[in-house]
Amino acid sequence: MQSVITGTGIGLPPHIVTNEALSRLMDTSDEWIRVRSGIQERRYAEPGQGSTDLGVMAARAAIAKAGLGMADIDAAIFATMTPDHVLPGNGPLLQAALGLRTNLPTFDLRQQCSGFLYGLELADLLLQSGRYRRVLLVGAEVHTAFMPWHLGWDTLIGQSTREITEAERAENTLSRDRTVLFGDGAGAMVIEAREGTAGLLKTRLFTDGTGAGVLTMPGASFKRRPFVTVEQIQAGETLPVMSGKEVFKSAVTLMPQAVCDVCAEAGVAVEALDLVLVHQANLRIIEGVQKALGLPAEKVPHNIERYGNTTAATLPILFHECLEGGLVQPGMLVAFTALGSGLHWGAALYRA
Repeated sequence: MQSVITGTGIGLPPHIVTNEALSRLMDTSDEWIRVRSGIQERRYAEPGQGSTDLGVMAARAAIAKAGLGMADIDAAIFATMTPDHVLPGNGPLLQAALGLRTNLPTFDLRQQCSGFLYGLELADLLLQSGRYRRVLLVGAEVHTAFMPWHLGWDTLIGQSTREITEAERAENTLSRDRTVLFGDGAGAMVIEAREGTAGLLKTRLFTDGTGAGVLTMPGASFKRRPFVTVEQIQAGETLPVMSGKEVFKSAVTLMPQAVCDVCAEAGVAVEALDLVLVHQANLRIIEGVQKALGLPAEKVPHNIERYGNTTAATLPILFHECLEGGLVQPGMLVAFTALGSGLHWGAALYRA
């Protein structure tokens, strides 16, 4: 039995925020953002719209595409670093919103940008155990909760028409290296146990906790008392802190190596890959992975220019769009790879 992707779907919030719109809030420009990241626009969620809401949109579409009903799902996995609440996780919220059976398990994964990749491995293990036949895998994020909305960000989605002050603009500029990168979105897959040659062939997952400090969020921590304070927010400690150079170096080294490892384990030459879907964190990283693997650009598609970094949602959104656009055809070899906070990284090999 193979673990086969039988349905995909995406959930995108309504607000399209361009680089030019962000330039009204901080000292940045369309050129500055494009050169450093490749991003042109991203999606922002509605006020009160959480990652579960976007995940439900994607999940409904994926289940419908698979030709199934809610009663057909045997387990659900939700990967996110931006859950609706500290507790409970998004898994039970997804189950209730979709009306899935109450006698199925839900799993919440917190591997950040690698969350969906880890979800693929977990889904495969559940299916290979023989105890489950159909697994729903969701990756969804609402990063905009990180943004300093008290500093005029509400103008981006039409909640306010006021002009921001110079002091607000200066404060927004302090976090521009991170806030311009992220967007909101969700992707989902239904994965079923089926006979045949199509399915998940191999996965290789890695963790190196000695690199945890290169991408972290120091504030809103259970190690601190209280959990969060006004002072933490004002100091920007509830925003992710990133060593950009270290993340870039790790990403362009470890992701290509993971792809090579998974191909070697499956007895497949890297050049035989039809597509490599890379976590959409930065266009420069995507191009670095492509060059390290020695593959032509058309084999390493990207959509970061339209969505920014949606963390656990980047891989399922990209796969869905490649599938809908005809880039994925039966029999093709598709590799997934990601690296994120932890550090967690890896690769998976799938035959369509």
